[in-house]
Formats: sequence, structure tokens, C-alpha cells
Amino acid sequence: MAQPWQAEPFALFGASASAMKQPPSIEDRIPLLRETRERKMARSAHAYVRGNTAKFYEWLGRSPVAARLPAGPAIWICGDCHLGNLGPLSDGKGNIEVQIRDLDQTVIGNPAHDLIRLGLSLATAARGSDLPGVTTAHMIEQMVEGYEGAMADRGKDDPPEEPHVVRTVKRRAFGRKWRHLARERIDDTDPTIPLGKKFWPLDDKERAALVDLFDDPGMRARILALDPREGDCNVRLADAAYWMKGCSSLGLLRYAAVLEIEDGKGDPDFALVDIKQAVPSVAPALKGVAMPDDPAERVVAGARALSPNLGDRMIAAHLLRRSVFLRELAPQDLKIEVNQFTQSQAVKAARYLAAVVGKAHARQMDKATRTEWRTVLARRRANGIDAPSWLWESVVDLAGSHEVGYLEHCRRYALTATGG
Repeated sequence: MAQPWQAEPFALFGASASAMKQPPSIEDRIPLLRETRERKMARSAHAYVRGNTAKFYEWLGRSPVAARLPAGPAIWICGDCHLGNLGPLSDGKGNIEVQIRDLDQTVIGNPAHDLIRLGLSLATAARGSDLPGVTTAHMIEQMVEGYEGAMADRGKDDPPEEPHVVRTVKRRAFGRKWRHLARERIDDTDPTIPLGKKFWPLDDKERAALVDLFDDPGMRARILALDPREGDCNVRLADAAYWMKGCSSLGLLRYAAVLEIEDGKGDPDFALVDIKQAVPSVAPALKGVAMPDDPAERVVAGARALSPNLGDRMIAAHLLRRSVFLRELAPQDLKIEVNQFTQSQAVKAARYLAAVVGKAHARQMDKATRTEWRTVLARRRANGIDAPSWLWESVVDLAGSHEVGYLEHCRRYALTATGG
């Protein structure tokens, strides 16, 4: 069987498959990973929106609506609040809640940016489902209703009805165990990582760095502090591989590590850890606010503020002189996947998911701040649309920019792929 570094995509390195005797180095992987990212973003307009956060903020900054955006309270925001970055998360104690599940771009910024990003993502998903434009208008209206409801005092507003897509994924999450995670992520419950398209072999430098990371007493203590068991335990790196995963992380360090946790009283437990390089955020941070300078420390701080179920399971560290964060993957951690929306599902999803974001924002505000922010959101409704004009106009303007950008991206990718 061909090794992963002998597969067709590695023709980009300029050598024939048969001549490739060793896996590519960290540096040599970068061209392949970037090409893979371009290919993934060309799959659909929705994939392009998810994978192009930098363009989102570039186009938003040039939009005529930019000057009219409200100055929301200074809180941690997701920074990349699209549909795929929301989903069920375990708190490690048997409880599951839908929260923001990816905080790579988190900063202390303007919460209006998260609302616009989510609105654009939902609008693109609606267009991909061939829903009429009026459905998008209703979705934006319901977004505002759900978000404002989350800003209200607890108990006064009923939580939004869970849409079918959320109920389905939550039901799956509640029944999942280690075997489900292992079979899904690494194809087997055996604590080894199968090399192939997703997982690539480590070079000597990477393997030594990962062994050193988990041999460090301080790191072991931090990992065990997240483990619910009592008593003395030992942590050992059982296996690791480079993980070709996601879109925004392609071209950065990304590893999967299987840890063996042994307490000496029985069979060991295993944990699957995602190790991801952290880089400066492209989301605009508010001037004068205090945030960690280290990118991984920033990500962990934002996660703990916005999504405690996730943030409390994350650790910031350094690997190969780069800032990284570690996250133990729980079997219950799932993303919300939407292949096709019906009209009623789309509207319910917009209200519910905006409430999830609103709850993440609201937990950082006192009552007076929440009331003031709700008042701002209630002003200047769009003509004919029961939503703030800045939100509706931003989504419409950005939807056009992203559609043009997506078609240009596809053209460039097609020409590059064919050598034209």
C-alpha cells in the first residue's frame, strides 16, 4: 500500500511517487497544505465563507456600512462565528451544551462582528439550500430575536426551540463513548493512529518535540488536573501523527496525540488530544484592551470566557518554538453539519444559534451592560426588515463580495490545477 507521502498530492513536491522515500519535512509540507486549502475552499460558496476569515474582515472594513456599525461592549468575541463553529460540547462531567467550538480568532472586540459573521454564514447556507431571499430576511430577523433574548435576565425569556439539526446532533452526542471518537477520528479503538490521507508520519524533530512536551512534569500536571479521577496517575504519549485537518489551520502545525493515562488500578484510559498552532488573530481587537500577547494564551482566555465547556479543557504551550494550544477531544464534541436547510429549519436555526452566541456574550456582561446593548440593537430597524439596518445591509453587502470572491477563487484554482 502506498505510504501517505507517496500519494498523488505529493506530486507538488516535484518528485515521482516512487522516488519519495521519506515523509516531507515541516517546511516541505507547506505548499501541499496550502494547495489543499485552496481546493477545499473551492468546493462551495459556504466552504469559501468558512475558510476565508481574513477576506471577511477586509471586505467588511471597505463596506459602506462599516462606519455605521455600533460600538458594542468590550468583550471576548469568537472572531470567526460561522455556522460550522457552533456545536455540542461536553463539560467532562456528563453535561452537554451547544457552545462556540472554535476560538482560534478570538479577541476582545466588537460583538457586532460575531453577529454579522453568523448572519453571512446562515445566509450563504440558505442560498446553498436554494431557499428564496425572503427566507434570509426572516433568518436575520430571528437572529436578532434570539440574540436579544439571551441578553435578557435569566428566566424572563424562554430559550428558543431547538431546530431539528440541533436536536439530531445533540442526541448523537449524548450516546457517544471513547470507541465512537476513536473509530471516527483514528478508525479503530486501538490506541494507535493509522497513517493515511488525514494522518501523516512525523519527522524525527517533531516526534522528539512531542515526547519532550508530554514528558515535562509541568505539562503532565496540567493534563492530570483536567482528569476527573482521583489519586496518582501517569501520562504517557502512546502515539502521534501530523493531522491534515480543517481549513484555517492548513499550513500550520497540527498534531493528533493519543495519551495513555494509567492509575495502576486497572486498564489504562486513553485520550485523543488535538495540538494546534496559534497565530495572531485577523479579527480586529479593540484598542487599549489588555489581552495575552502569546497567541495560544489568548485563545485559551477567549475560550474560557465564551465557551467554558471547551476552554476548561484547553492548555496553552510551546512546541518547536511555536505557540500551540492543546485540547482533549471529547466523544460528545460535534459540529453542526448542514447539507440542506428547509425554510422552517433555517429560520429556527437562525434564532437558536444566535441565542447561543448571545449567551456566550452575555455571560461577560453585567445587567446594565446587557440592557444598554439590547437598547442599541433595538434601534434603527432596516426598512421593511425587523432587524438593525447595519446588520441586514452588512450581510447583503458581504454576501455579494463573497460570491464574487468565490467565483474568482474557483477560476484561479482551476487555472492553477490545469497549469493554465
